[in-house]
Amino acid sequence: MDGFPEGTPSVADLLLARAEDQGAAVLAGDDRWTWSEVVAASAARAGLLRSLLGPDSMTGPESQVGPDPIAAPDRPHIGVLLGNEPEYLFWLGAAALAGAVVVGINPTRRGEALAGDIRRTDCQILVTDTAGAALLDGLATAVAADRVLLIDHRDYAAQVAAHDGVPAADIKASAGPVPADLFLLLFTSGTTGDPKAVRCTQGRLTSIALRSAEAYGFDRADVAYCTMPLFHGNALMVLWGPSLVVGATVALAPRFSASGFLPDVRRYGATTFTYVGKALAYVLATEATEDDQSCSLRRGFGTEASVADHAAFEARFGCVLTEGYGSSEGGAAISRRPDTPSGSLGIPVEDIAVVDPVSAQECPPAEFDVAGALVNGEVAIGEIVNRSGTGRFEGYYNDPEATTQRIRNGWYWTGDLAYRDATGNFWFAGRGGDWMRVDSENLTAGPIERVLVRFADIAAVAVYPVPDPRSGDQVMAAIELLPDRTFDPELFARFLADQDDLGTKWAPAFLRVTRALPQTASGKVTKGPLRQDGWWRGGDPVYRASASDRPGSLGYEVLGASDVDTLLVEFDRHGRTGLVTR
Repeated sequence: MDGFPEGTPSVADLLLARAEDQGAAVLAGDDRWTWSEVVAASAARAGLLRSLLGPDSMTGPESQVGPDPIAAPDRPHIGVLLGNEPEYLFWLGAAALAGAVVVGINPTRRGEALAGDIRRTDCQILVTDTAGAALLDGLATAVAADRVLLIDHRDYAAQVAAHDGVPAADIKASAGPVPADLFLLLFTSGTTGDPKAVRCTQGRLTSIALRSAEAYGFDRADVAYCTMPLFHGNALMVLWGPSLVVGATVALAPRFSASGFLPDVRRYGATTFTYVGKALAYVLATEATEDDQSCSLRRGFGTEASVADHAAFEARFGCVLTEGYGSSEGGAAISRRPDTPSGSLGIPVEDIAVVDPVSAQECPPAEFDVAGALVNGEVAIGEIVNRSGTGRFEGYYNDPEATTQRIRNGWYWTGDLAYRDATGNFWFAGRGGDWMRVDSENLTAGPIERVLVRFADIAAVAVYPVPDPRSGDQVMAAIELLPDRTFDPELFARFLADQDDLGTKWAPAFLRVTRALPQTASGKVTKGPLRQDGWWRGGDPVYRASASDRPGSLGYEVLGASDVDTLLVEFDRHGRTGLVTR
């Protein structure tokens, strides 16, 4: 069936199977919806979509399995710019029934970057709220004003109500969605500095959901607490999808809150959740209570937590956490097993290797000294590559060049770096190219550099990742000052606060101030030496971001020797010392 195993359901099929289900489906605050109500709400929004775009918009094919992009949409593309609202789930259901495509818009983007995301994905409808509309004010999104739906506007409820009672089965029968139909466009970031929209068909989503439901033990009694943003593949593929498969309950948090995590778990009786990166650390920083061990959490699934946080979370809450390596693209996955060494990604099942990106030859195993330090990193570290094919990668939307870059030689190249030990276990070693992962978000240097270079005293700027003590990366910038200029940290902090298009995670955590950035013979700045120096060596003054007296803004203070020692202790505690060897 269009590249999927016979019998693979579409997301629409899974929804229709819940049309008469009176079990709890969605919890949000004091509000509750059954699965039957969710399916009905989805059908009503599909009816609204049809009225806005015309019935013919629901019948054109946009089906594809494989990494060859389609030039233009034949089905409606619905941009959703919302937090974790029930409306987000209703529009996912509407798109599934109508054979439409949900484009998850990242609300941390700003200015032209945000508008460009919407234009490049050919959105014909935008679903947002008043706060989202404020972000779009004055931007050229190419979406007509009458097709921007504000869920908190007084007219919206009436627009939806006009389509109440539309049978979901009729919507599906009219639209005819199949597993090969494009369903999601999930934004990620690559080495070019521009976000890329990862294609995900209905069949790919259901295939992942079915496997995840079985692998992670989902059952109907589960309450899956969703703090990860719904524009992120983590929330959709390994939480919402499996919940739909078994008829479990999804409990929504508008956004992740460390202080709200445990009260919500207790309020909803949450049994499972997903996470990425430092979320565990933020929860662990809250005050422990006597009843932590008796909380309802039984398990969690995520990526990139530090070794120390993983162990501490399991010990404090008595639940089991499962880590895995993967991406929204779906080209390669590595899972941990019970005997996987602490901190390792695990041993892949497919023919996934650590490959030299230049020679395309497999890198030799890592070697270590008596203290456990990696001694042959220059040859052992390479890119994680799926040599068995492209996995479940279905291509980037309207970006054939980026798609081709991912599937060179018929292999899937992840862009991530690793090394493998003598037992075959993979160990994450960073991210290749010019991109970084900060607080669960993939960022690229180019857009940040274009903002920072506006600072009046800067001659040139280079942005690059440095490792975070717990998980992922932090943003570091090296700035070359104009002649006879001195660096004023207070002035720089005020400058950042005034940049409306500076993404919420773009401000440098570390700032190196230098009189001359390293450059090639042709005069181009080269970042290799800067990445190698990090924040712990290099000789130039380094400033570290700190909280400011003004809410929402940062200050910058000189990073002293004692600060470096404190940071190195943190790296050691979380099993990441090898990333900052001095």
